[in-house]
Amino acid sequence: MSNENDDAMDDWAAAMAEQAEAEANEAEGVQVAELDELEEPAEITASQKRKLDTILDIPVTISMEVGRTNISIRNLLQLNQGSVVELDRVAGEPLDVLVNGTLIAHGEVVVVNDKFGIRLTDVISQIERIKKLR
Repeated sequence: MSNENDDAMDDWAAAMAEQAEAEANEAEGVQVAELDELEEPAEITASQKRKLDTILDIPVTISMEVGRTNISIRNLLQLNQGSVVELDRVAGEPLDVLVNGTLIAHGEVVVVNDKFGIRLTDVISQIERIKKLR
């Protein structure tokens, strides 16, 4: 048993050495990017904390949108159990996550402990959200 583990470790070491050699060969002619050092976040003042606490307690409505469609009232009144309504989305396409009606992210449906949830796959940047408000 120990001999099998030693063989596996030897194979692993050989694979790691081979990968390191391949990366070293690829690195020739590659320039190293210079990155700015990250700074420690500044402590917030008591006044800023009170302001932040005020907005953190504001309730918002979050909703997940599977898709949309336009339908006449006549057709809406004819819907019953088992009716199918065609939406403007393709199966498997990400859901929209809206907060107070504003798109903030895209996500996919997950099941956790027999309950549905959503895993965020793409969060809309603040700049894009601001552009959509105008």
